[in-house]
Amino acid sequence: MSTTPPPPAADNSPASDPALRRREQRGWYTYDWANQVFITSVVTVLIGPYLSGLACSEAGAAGDCSQPGLVLYPLGVEWFSLHPNSLHPMVTTVAGLILLVMLPVVGALADHTQHKKRWLFWLAAAGSLCVSSLYFTSDYQVAVLLFVAGNTFYGMSLVVFNAFLPEIATADERNRVSVTGWAMAYLGGGLLLAAHMGLLASADTLGVSEGHAVRIAFASVGLWWFVFSVIGIRLLRNRYGRLAAEPGPPRLGASLKQYWRTLREMRRFPNTLKFLIAFVLFNNGIQAVIYFAGSFASQDLNLSLAILSATILLIQFVAFAGALLMGWIGRRFGTKNTVLASLVAWCALVTCGYYLPPDDPVLFLLLGAGIGMVLGGTQSLARALYSLLIPRGHEAEYFSLFQLADRGSVLLGAASITLVVNLTGGFRTAIFSLVVFFIIGGVLLWRTDLRKGIESVGNTVPNNL
Repeated sequence: MSTTPPPPAADNSPASDPALRRREQRGWYTYDWANQVFITSVVTVLIGPYLSGLACSEAGAAGDCSQPGLVLYPLGVEWFSLHPNSLHPMVTTVAGLILLVMLPVVGALADHTQHKKRWLFWLAAAGSLCVSSLYFTSDYQVAVLLFVAGNTFYGMSLVVFNAFLPEIATADERNRVSVTGWAMAYLGGGLLLAAHMGLLASADTLGVSEGHAVRIAFASVGLWWFVFSVIGIRLLRNRYGRLAAEPGPPRLGASLKQYWRTLREMRRFPNTLKFLIAFVLFNNGIQAVIYFAGSFASQDLNLSLAILSATILLIQFVAFAGALLMGWIGRRFGTKNTVLASLVAWCALVTCGYYLPPDDPVLFLLLGAGIGMVLGGTQSLARALYSLLIPRGHEAEYFSLFQLADRGSVLLGAASITLVVNLTGGFRTAIFSLVVFFIIGGVLLWRTDLRKGIESVGNTVPNNL
């Protein structure tokens, strides 16, 4: 009587052969290069003005969308209306809320599948398709649905993508690998953004309208994301989640039960939990600075969109060099000390922003260069530290929590900025108030015993902690 062979045992350890690890790491870097263009070109620069323009046209605005009395009915019912300029922040909030629901689901399922590599491919393919499809529509409602769907697939893909980090790099390699991936992301995003700025600047010469040029940029983002994802994912080895040895496809009910058990079990790893809370706090400050730099520049500093776009482009390339520099500093002086020093730098930067005079683009560009220098390093080194605090086999579940903390910071940052702006009437004090999050997050990180936390989850303590 024949018996069915048992499914393969979970295999999520880094390859013992350095050459194989380097091959997978190159694939991992390539996916970072592939997906960052969505955040840089679409989320940060293009989608806000594009959606606002479509919404204003739908509302019948003739040039000036800031006039009162304009009404938009996004759901097609009279009981739900909003000003056209409110469409973009509302969509951003909805997209964030959807991710708060979906990320735990995909993280739990990914740790129960034998095909994590396939998951990454299909999530990337779906996200890139949604973004490219923006080329074919000028209907604001369809554009909103495509953007929200693309943003959701992007966030879910990052859960699976980040979960590969402890599986492709040893403890002593995490710093270098995470930093290099982040640097490649900023370089790729900056290169395509530069091409998009050139396209928009020469739209008249090319005989296309500005709106058509923006839609061409959307299509190029989707194509870039998909092509480089295929190249990068091919270099990765398929990985098995902690319960992937169970027969059959991953079951949502069992996966979510395990996810909630993971949340309860985090009490056994207080230093992992403490680090995650610290990350939520200081990342709140980082995300708020990036998301609301444009409003600060235009409303408080009287700077043009051209200056803002140039500053964002500058940040991308400086962040590439800054991430590599901070990675070297982390390897020399310790990763935790480097992150703490970067939070001191963030405090100095938002303080300089408070005293920045209006109508001075040079000082704003210098401030942007300072932000770029610490931006990539802070986030990449934090990702490397967190990967050391995850129990083996729980990578996707724990990185879904990390991604939740990242996306939750967007919502928390928006709420805190809104509160201070309502009290003061401007963004200057609101940006400066973010120093509180850097200080509290830094103190909590300083009090986190990383060595004890890494040992408690059964991982190897790196030499450069």
